Amino acid sequence: MATLRLKIDGRTFRDAANREVIIRGINLSGDSKLPSKPDLPSHVREHFFDGDNVSFAGRPFSVDEARTHFARLKRWGYNTLRYLFTWEAIEHAGPGRFDEEFIQHTISVLRVAKEYGFCVFLDPHQDVWSRFSGGCGAPMWTLYACGLNPRTFAVTEAALVQNTWPDPAEFPKMIWSTNYYRLVSQVMFTLFFGGRDFAPKAIIDGKNIQDYLQDHFHGACRHLARRLHEAGDLENDVVIGWETFNEPNRGLIGWPDLSVIPKEQVLRKGTSPTAWQAILTGSGRACEVETWAFGRMGPYKSGTALVDPEGESAWLPVDWDDSYYGWKRDPGWKLGECIWAQHGVWDPSNDMLLKKDYFLHHPGTEEVITYEVFTNTYFMDFYRRSRDTIRAIHKDCILFCQPPVLELPPTLKNTPDDDTRMVYAPHFYDGITLMTKSWNRWWNVDVIGVLRGRYLAPAFAIKIGETAIRNCFRDQLAAMSKEGLDNMGEHPCVFTEIGIPFDMNDQHAYKTGDYSSQCMALDANYFAIERCGANGSSLWVYVAKNDHQWGDRWNGEDLSIFSVDDIPLPSPNSSSPPSNLSSNTLASVSPSTLKGSLLSPSISSEPSRRNPELTNTPGYRAAEAYNRPTPTAIAGDVQSYGFDWKKCIFTLSLSAPRATNQDTPTEIFLPEYHFPINATEVEVSGGKWTVSVEGPQDAMVQILRWWHNEGDQEITIKGVVKKHGKVVAENDEEEEEGYLSQFWRNGCTVM
Repeated sequence: MATLRLKIDGRTFRDAANREVIIRGINLSGDSKLPSKPDLPSHVREHFFDGDNVSFAGRPFSVDEARTHFARLKRWGYNTLRYLFTWEAIEHAGPGRFDEEFIQHTISVLRVAKEYGFCVFLDPHQDVWSRFSGGCGAPMWTLYACGLNPRTFAVTEAALVQNTWPDPAEFPKMIWSTNYYRLVSQVMFTLFFGGRDFAPKAIIDGKNIQDYLQDHFHGACRHLARRLHEAGDLENDVVIGWETFNEPNRGLIGWPDLSVIPKEQVLRKGTSPTAWQAILTGSGRACEVETWAFGRMGPYKSGTALVDPEGESAWLPVDWDDSYYGWKRDPGWKLGECIWAQHGVWDPSNDMLLKKDYFLHHPGTEEVITYEVFTNTYFMDFYRRSRDTIRAIHKDCILFCQPPVLELPPTLKNTPDDDTRMVYAPHFYDGITLMTKSWNRWWNVDVIGVLRGRYLAPAFAIKIGETAIRNCFRDQLAAMSKEGLDNMGEHPCVFTEIGIPFDMNDQHAYKTGDYSSQCMALDANYFAIERCGANGSSLWVYVAKNDHQWGDRWNGEDLSIFSVDDIPLPSPNSSSPPSNLSSNTLASVSPSTLKGSLLSPSISSEPSRRNPELTNTPGYRAAEAYNRPTPTAIAGDVQSYGFDWKKCIFTLSLSAPRATNQDTPTEIFLPEYHFPINATEVEVSGGKWTVSVEGPQDAMVQILRWWHNEGDQEITIKGVVKKHGKVVAENDEEEEEGYLSQFWRNGCTVM
């Protein structure tokens, strides 16, 4: 087994030469949420409920296509993959029945990733529990095991699922996320994390449902880890670590009053039932519930609506064949009745809520369960088991600890859980942009500040103007990173999800090719990552089959940086020989290299062409904003770095304990689109540098190497200022003349 490629030194990553490494990651891939056989995006109803007879082999893409996708990501400067898989992909056929075809496909794809030098950490992904409750993750049989009936979720609104929506094309944007506050997710997460305490009657195969579900989840992860270990050439060299669980949620644990929506529940859209109303409609009762909409000023109550299941229940009928999957349910756990009614929370005979605070206190200690208490007890019990399960096989792996979203991280500092191979892995999204699918340059909100009680009133958390918004993003990420240090101890912080929607403003960019709004939004997010002091990020997301009509093909989301209906940035012709520039030489630009710099590599997938209005004007899909310079290996400690996108200036400050070794200088990924090799200025505090285009023919990248002395050092790199957001036509003489003038202005000779 190879030595771990990355080691953790306090709060930084280091390579074998002890250089600091910044994680420039991408989530791969949104396709992995969905079955491949049959191909079942979330807008397709056919075969949806045949959840046992699916396969995820072929996700995120075929082995034959893998080199095209990995080469593209390499050219874009990514060095790390957050590699998604779901529990369903491994164990969809039934408890203990593992899909070896999917696992072998995963091994084959990871071997191709190895060819391109990526580091990989594996993410057992989920959203709102399962595809059958409106997201992804767990197999369908887990719902049956908990006594729920997926076929009646739509009529009871126990979950809002695009596959079963009357017109999937009209599925409200981002409403899928409200499923966290609907019956199915609330039941499943409560049982998964706290079944022993809150559902002691839920016994299956002689164990509580909490243990039954967690045993199978950990068993699936263990089986994959064992197969990767047996492969012999992936551990440490490619697969460096594991995340434990994507976006864990407490369900109802700690809920103070089931009849009231908690004040911290800021996400409201569409019908917004209280937990008690969700329990009632889940048992076939009609309820009038509030409806909410999300406007440019945030969420607001829009009215009320009657949810009437007309007697249909989200719970399995009494006569359901409970022997189908081979388990044995305890006689004390009855089918056909709400699990919370069976535990005395309410009385179905008169629909009276008996224990509105049933979930507020720990049954054994009577301790009030705040979200912080949940994280430090129920979540940490799960995390420890995940860690021990994976480390029993992959002994050196790094664990990426992701606590509940936007909540305080667990208090681990100076405890036995203060693990030297642990990373704090929070998520951050600009909720205003995500929910409205538009970039608002005029105002935004300090969400973390509001959640942490830093303002007397939410109105004081509003930030006005683009500069204030960008700084607010930076400050929120810096605060989250500091919370990790304060609570968890000295560990790296990597934001393993951050991203923007690309179908902003009713898909304006798809009709015009103008991605200016997306560029500004994405640059603001990367500005925050670069300036907040974190150790990197993993952008959400790369989807191989994204198109302009259906986006990521999952719940109407459209966050993929790649689409078959857009075109890549101009880049050097892959057939041209590598070029070089150094502090000692200045190369010339010839007609052949200039022409090569304006060519685009071919894309592997054909444009969808389903809707000409959305596909006839392709754009760069904001690649100007994510294709940005990054220090990837720093001979010393990073003090600060960042890319001023509008001025096309990259700066890096570092402190070096010693002069750089000849073989291991500081290295910076320098995208050629912004920094053409013969139109780039480099200023250093001292030392020498070179710029070269290198790598395999299909994945050539431009790297700046800098040999410097010890002490505080600085480098400034100036590239070509361009107009971003729209494609420049090849026959646009005015634009091309402006492009050439940039070369002349920087003192280059044009042959």
